[in-house]
Amino acid sequence: MTWYALQHKPSQGDRALEHLQNQGIICFYPKISVEKIKAGKRAKKLEPLFPGYLFVNLKKTDPIWSKLRSTRGVLRVVSFAHKPATIGDEVIQHIKDSLLIVAEQGDIKSGQPVGLNEGPFQGLNAIFQGYDGEERAIVLIGFLQKQQSISVPLSVIRP
Repeated sequence: MTWYALQHKPSQGDRALEHLQNQGIICFYPKISVEKIKAGKRAKKLEPLFPGYLFVNLKKTDPIWSKLRSTRGVLRVVSFAHKPATIGDEVIQHIKDSLLIVAEQGDIKSGQPVGLNEGPFQGLNAIFQGYDGEERAIVLIGFLQKQQSISVPLSVIRP
């Protein structure tokens, strides 16, 4: 079994996913919770990680290949030189693992202790203070005998 990418029709990713799963195809349609600021208020929304694409796990000899393009919501199989492009299991697993990390970060509350895994403050413990835009956070660290408030990328924070 190998992973392949399918391009779905605009705004029909969920429809394509449903119809592919109804045919017994193993699918992966990664989504993440995104916070948007609209009218001054934060609102969470679930959005596809790869807009326009989803992944299917099939055998090269599977008879379902002939039905893929006619599946509702599916536009085409991503191909190069008229051959479906394969995606390694390790790539799909890395995406799944990354989604788990992002999901854990989404549960961070103000005042919660966190660790910093990268950058100049790697290894330091900090206190999560709040979000600073869509990709950064404000944390409080003990540095030079004083509490310092710094802005760091969300990707370096671990609960």
